[in-house]
Amino acid sequence: MKSLSNWQMRLLVGLVAGAVIVFIDNFAFQGEVSPIVIVILLLASTITVGAIWKWQAWIAVVTLWICVPMAHVVKHLLGLPDTLHPNTYTSILMLAVFTFVVSAIGFLFGTLINRISKGVQKA
Repeated sequence: MKSLSNWQMRLLVGLVAGAVIVFIDNFAFQGEVSPIVIVILLLASTITVGAIWKWQAWIAVVTLWICVPMAHVVKHLLGLPDTLHPNTYTSILMLAVFTFVVSAIGFLFGTLINRISKGVQKA
């Protein structure tokens, strides 16, 4: 069996982490999870992949980020009940922008952590 390439591994990690966050956001405690929990999970996961893979982690970060608003788009399209109120495309777009900013900040902190740790190791 052929092993996954670097970008495929990063994509898979992003999908798995995004799926976990979406599950927690939409299904844990009947979807009544505080938004701060989702923000913390986004920050923790994007900081982690950024610290491990530096700038090459962008694939995992974008994949991870897009899972959160995309879950709400799918639920909206299928007419399923959602935890996002009001459940409109405008709200989903605002969620997408907010989660993008959170993910970008986490990614940048992760790459900074990687850079700092490399500098400390040389000293």
